[in-house]
Amino acid sequence: MSIWAVVEHGQALQAIERASREPLGSEVLLDVTHAGVCHSDLHFWKGYYDMGGGKLMKLAERGVVLPRAPGHEVVGRISKLGPQAQGLELGQLCIVYPWLGCGQCDVCRSGQDNLCMKPNAIGVLQDGGFGQQVSVPHPRFLVDVGAIDPAFAATLACSGITVYSAIKKVMPLRPDEPVVLFGAGGLGLAAISMLKAMDHRQMVSVDANPAKAEAALQLGASHFVDSSQPDLIGRIQALTQGPVKAVVDFVNHSSTAAVGLELLQKNGKLVLVGVGGGEIVLSLASMIFRPRTVQGSVTGAPSDLRDVVALAQSGKLRPIPITRMPKAQANQALHLIEEGRVSGRIVLES
Repeated sequence: MSIWAVVEHGQALQAIERASREPLGSEVLLDVTHAGVCHSDLHFWKGYYDMGGGKLMKLAERGVVLPRAPGHEVVGRISKLGPQAQGLELGQLCIVYPWLGCGQCDVCRSGQDNLCMKPNAIGVLQDGGFGQQVSVPHPRFLVDVGAIDPAFAATLACSGITVYSAIKKVMPLRPDEPVVLFGAGGLGLAAISMLKAMDHRQMVSVDANPAKAEAALQLGASHFVDSSQPDLIGRIQALTQGPVKAVVDFVNHSSTAAVGLELLQKNGKLVLVGVGGGEIVLSLASMIFRPRTVQGSVTGAPSDLRDVVALAQSGKLRPIPITRMPKAQANQALHLIEEGRVSGRIVLES
């Protein structure tokens, strides 16, 4: 099979051949039809993450071996079933849950594969949706697409469950209680749509690019704030009428996280989702006099994917803007994301 692979970090993806294999046991093999292009794929292509304080986490240190096909937002058609794979049919169109763990530890056995300390994620540690085929170890990692647009369905495997998992961490909130969302890219827009589907009414979208305001407001944001202008905290609090209970940071850069923390009321929560990089200086005494919670959030569990797909199938979850491109333009897609010229998500189609 052919894959579009990172052969050398920072260099153009190359089309190379991989040997296809027969699925064993409960494994399922799928022919990829759609693959979302996430900002994390950009980090994968570059080969590192900014950990703050001048430190970089290189993917090679996480066990990534090149060449590797990125792509963890995958929809595919089942082409082969292992002898123990039950409950599926050949030709069935499914969303792939990509955040696999070791499958043996207590965390994996409890259904929280994304929290496993020995990750084996599709599109990171094994070939992903930029290839012709993906393999999953068990049918429980697949969810039927149903009547959902497959391009939109692909995005649910990362942006969908990532925002769903993050939003759950700040709940419960009253429908008119303001939530501040940093970033109006793929994740930020998906969060607006998700909150709207949950009947929430007060979402303040914050981004440094005012061109993203239209998409944010159309999806249901009550306000859009341009973070490139002065007095950001004052302008946000003028809309929220003071400190807030919940901030979700889909950028997670030094500047956004610091502002997010300052926006919180006593007992408020800042959920960190993005990987923009950097660090924040934390006044320890201030955490006593104004107690707040800072919590990281990494993707979501297989049960989250089933919940999000059900929400999409109900018609309540509106799709974010999607740009469709042929898989042969994978390099162009990465450059468009790098240049900040994407509204919503790019989805590669086979």
